[in-house]
Amino acid sequence: MTHTIRNSTATGVADSTGADAPGTAHGISAKGLKGGQLGLLAVVVLGISTIAPAYTLTSALGPTINEAGLQLPVIFLIGFIPMILVSLAYRELNADSPDSGTTFTWVTKAFGPWVGWMGGWGLLAANIIVLSNLAAVAVDFFYLFLSQLTGSPELAELAANKPLNVLTCFVFVALAVWISYRGMHTTKLVQYGLVGFQLLVLGLFVTMAFANWSTSETAIPFSWEWFDVTKIETFGQIAAGISLSIFVYWGWDVCLTVNEETTNGKKTAGLAGTLTAVIVLGIYLLISISTMMFAGIGDTGNGLSNPDNQENIFTALASPIMGPFAILMSLAVLSSSAASLQSTFMSPSRSLLAMSHYGALPKPLSRLSKRFSTPRTAIIAAGVLSAGFYAAMHIISENVLNDTILALGLMICFYYGLTAIACAWYFRNSVFSSVRNFTLRLLCPLLGGIGLFVVFFQTAVDSLAPEFGSGSEVFGVGLVFVLGIGILAFGAVFMLIMARLRPGFFRGETIRRDTPALVVPE
Repeated sequence: MTHTIRNSTATGVADSTGADAPGTAHGISAKGLKGGQLGLLAVVVLGISTIAPAYTLTSALGPTINEAGLQLPVIFLIGFIPMILVSLAYRELNADSPDSGTTFTWVTKAFGPWVGWMGGWGLLAANIIVLSNLAAVAVDFFYLFLSQLTGSPELAELAANKPLNVLTCFVFVALAVWISYRGMHTTKLVQYGLVGFQLLVLGLFVTMAFANWSTSETAIPFSWEWFDVTKIETFGQIAAGISLSIFVYWGWDVCLTVNEETTNGKKTAGLAGTLTAVIVLGIYLLISISTMMFAGIGDTGNGLSNPDNQENIFTALASPIMGPFAILMSLAVLSSSAASLQSTFMSPSRSLLAMSHYGALPKPLSRLSKRFSTPRTAIIAAGVLSAGFYAAMHIISENVLNDTILALGLMICFYYGLTAIACAWYFRNSVFSSVRNFTLRLLCPLLGGIGLFVVFFQTAVDSLAPEFGSGSEVFGVGLVFVLGIGILAFGAVFMLIMARLRPGFFRGETIRRDTPALVVPE
């Protein structure tokens, strides 16, 4: 005998066959977020803020140089290719089903609740990892800025004091949580100022590096061979370089995460994501070329392979390039990491909200602030998790930045790749209806997704070795592997627990392929 099950998280009734009962409105539903708060410019600014060019380069330029050498520019270009291909897949999925759950919602519609849940977990893990990394850079440059401002070198050394470092991190995270909690109006005011300042200082840095490159003892002339991929010796080197390169582009998908809060979110959010990726590519090419010309890639002096310069490239090169204006670079990296720390909370908080809203996580995570219409519980949860992860990593790893960047690369490859392949499968019945659909719904997503999974598996295998990354290990296994694959494995175990506690989602009662899309007002 057929019986019906009331859906507690979306409107409608599902029967025992998994189909919607006649006349019901079972579909993707709004979550209480306030719509129409963001236009195209605001969303692009959020995207650039989350990527945080000044922060990402000071963290990733050194490790990428280690892997790619003189081929740094071509590695950035190669790393950009899967990003732009995946961004096109995101645009197609967003145009069909705009939802703040993004990867979680779309992969669930394509492959079902189990794979969808793991896609959402990959996104959450990536954001928690990068939030801890952002806090690390913010702390380092906060004390460096104080040192430069007061002329007291000993203040910069305070960042090495672990208890003080962790405490300062907690303060930064708390401020970011507070701004995020107060909603999009406060967020926009903060982001316009910090992102604008960051881009102005980076422009000054590039201009002065080009103008003064011949005065550096380690300077090298520009060469088109820097764009020759055949100069890279092994595929493992390419994979590791791309994995690091992917880190510096990551974050544009926040543009899609705020689709329910964007004017004409079905179109604007996807366009903003693609524009953000293209703009950032231009910034990175200018900075990488100018920096290599001025500093070279040697391991002495200003050289980018000098171990003393590796962890924070801009700390080492700001004074030689900018002279008395070097303090502006310290302030720019501080503002970049602080701005990104705040804007990055958009993705995990909205993903936690969506997963809870559709019954995949505990219900309290879907609670919103009545005053600001923000996912208050999810924002606080993301803050607690990121601060706790940072404190743990600071104790375990000798090189927090390097290990978390490499582990983040694994997470990005996993959930971006999964989303891209989900796009191809979800639209499989329409891909041959036109050249446009074949290109944007099948070819581009498949190429991007497969490319990212190749990098994922290559990096995972390489990271088993204890010497991979900083050399930190857990029972003889490289810490990067433990972080990247271990977090995914933990997610699978947690998913099984949630399947017992909240089985409705896993039975397909809330989201399926035929679930009607949320209509976002224009």
